Amino acid sequence: MAKINFGGVWEEVVTREEFPMEKALDVLKNDTIAIIGYGVQGPAQALNLRDNGFKVIVGQRKGSKTWDKAVEHGWVPGETLFEIEEAAKRGTVIEFLLSDAGQIALWPTLKPFLTKGKTLYFSHGFGITFKEQTGIVPPADIDVVLAAPKGSGTSVRRLFLQGKGINSSYAVFQDATGNAKQKQLP
Repeated sequence: MAKINFGGVWEEVVTREEFPMEKALDVLKNDTIAIIGYGVQGPAQALNLRDNGFKVIVGQRKGSKTWDKAVEHGWVPGETLFEIEEAAKRGTVIEFLLSDAGQIALWPTLKPFLTKGKTLYFSHGFGITFKEQTGIVPPADIDVVLAAPKGSGTSVRRLFLQGKGINSSYAVFQDATGNAKQKQLP
């Protein structure tokens, strides 16, 4: 892995040459990625993952504008689009893509579905970083990771459709399985 100095901070940089799509698909071949939240980052990440061949489902409140948006994007109720609780139950990788306030409010609903061996994924770290204040304290027997795109969801999707990518920061907060870093790189 390359190391780049970003304003005095050295970061590891992983490229598709080092972690090709075939490897990413293999790492997550037995996983179902549940996208919880279909607002800003949710659509881009869900659609990009689906378009790359990953098994993806969306969790959203039935009857909401974002439920309807997900249906417009081709997610099928009862097959790939579920109420939040059902998606969290079915998913092995849970992408928690709500706003900070949304994450705090939904945490008590989501937490019972974070069972041993699952991966909880964030795209921004406020809720987990300030866990004592937000109450977002994950169980000890799950992996907790972050992959934060350096752009809005619309940029993530637009660049993907152009055959390009966008830089993201990544981190492992908790590695219960020994595979957290491997699972968050795809």
